[in-house]
Amino acid sequence: MGAENNESLDLLSVFLTGIPGLEAQHGWFSIPFFIMYMVAIVGNSLIMAAVQEDSALHEPMYLFLSMLATTEVGVSVSTLPTVMGILWFDAYRIDFDGCLAQMFFIHTFSGMESGVLLAMSYDRFVAIYNPLRYTAILSLPRIISMGLGITLKSVALMVPLPILLKQLPYCHINILSHSYCLHSDLIQLPCADTRLNSILGLAIVLATFGLDSLLIVVSYGFILYTVMGIASGEGQKKALNTCVSHICAVLIYYVPMIGVSVMHRVAKHASPMVHTLMSSIYLFVPPVLNPIIYSVKTRPIQQGIANLFSCKKGLI
Repeated sequence: MGAENNESLDLLSVFLTGIPGLEAQHGWFSIPFFIMYMVAIVGNSLIMAAVQEDSALHEPMYLFLSMLATTEVGVSVSTLPTVMGILWFDAYRIDFDGCLAQMFFIHTFSGMESGVLLAMSYDRFVAIYNPLRYTAILSLPRIISMGLGITLKSVALMVPLPILLKQLPYCHINILSHSYCLHSDLIQLPCADTRLNSILGLAIVLATFGLDSLLIVVSYGFILYTVMGIASGEGQKKALNTCVSHICAVLIYYVPMIGVSVMHRVAKHASPMVHTLMSSIYLFVPPVLNPIIYSVKTRPIQQGIANLFSCKKGLI
């Protein structure tokens, strides 16, 4: 039975969905989608390169920002092949193993992004609560350990998802509701009981996004308490101003996620176009906006990116 199931999975194909009702306009939609991908990948890559090349950016805040940029490039690269394949070539079909691989990478990088946002909130708390020991507390070895911990946690939590899905029998009609593979979509396909998969998926959401968001709120509670203890109003304003970019990044990440979750539960019968739009906002907006926000709000990042181009210009 297991061998037959493995053989059938080797032949199984999954069909993705483009933009419902607007398939004829896919060529036009490909233009803004391609621009968003380029902004996300190039923008985040520039931040990573600037932090790596500029010694002035080898501080905890910017090292965590580089980690965030890495996760966002990962999410973008994970969805790009199928999204642009549909919009450019009407390539709706994907083999099952490829779909599982895409699902794994999307969820792994998303989980890492949530963990990095939590680490950045801790970074802001340490910078405000104990500025004199900031670099001593968040030393390079400790930052590397935090990055490895975030990566290993995300990978370990996501590995069981494709393994369990691989064990189930599947029906003949395997159509997903997005232009990429997500666990919440894939567990609708098997011709078997998927309660274990659903429970595991919920547990992973609570252990990553739920716990991370709670700890971020707690971190900002401590930050506000610390800021209120600063005597001067100017000092309070300056301390809070260092958190603005991170607060924007958190809102850009979690608000669309909550919106997608609410839509799936409250507005199940809404137009497929609405669900597609909400899911696209969740996956595309953070990688596009975060490099723009950090480049505009953070002068050292602006200078670091400018130095990259001035160095290249000097080499030509």
